[in-house]
Amino acid sequence: MPGQIKESDWKLLSKLRTDALKRFCQRILSAIDSINADHAMSAHQRYLEIYQVIERRDKEVAQIFNNHRRSTAFFELAAIQSHGLLTPEEFLRFSQETRNAIGQVEQQ
Repeated sequence: MPGQIKESDWKLLSKLRTDALKRFCQRILSAIDSINADHAMSAHQRYLEIYQVIERRDKEVAQIFNNHRRSTAFFELAAIQSHGLLTPEEFLRFSQETRNAIGQVEQQ
């Protein structure tokens, strides 16, 4: 894998990560909505389930999005891609070199 992401890909990642974070948060909120709508569980059971989802997903949000540096951009992009947070069209906007590097990271 190349040592550092190309400047154009770094700028693109910096723009797209906002949408990726929004999508990830929407998934979390949808999961919470589903739990909250399940009235087969008591209110306390739903609360505990929601708490567990938030606790687990907060760690994932941190792992994916809290280390936005150019030196770790390949790993950030690989994590975003592995969670399906970019559309195919968005991913294709990255250079072939970066897409290949992400493929290598995902195979590890």
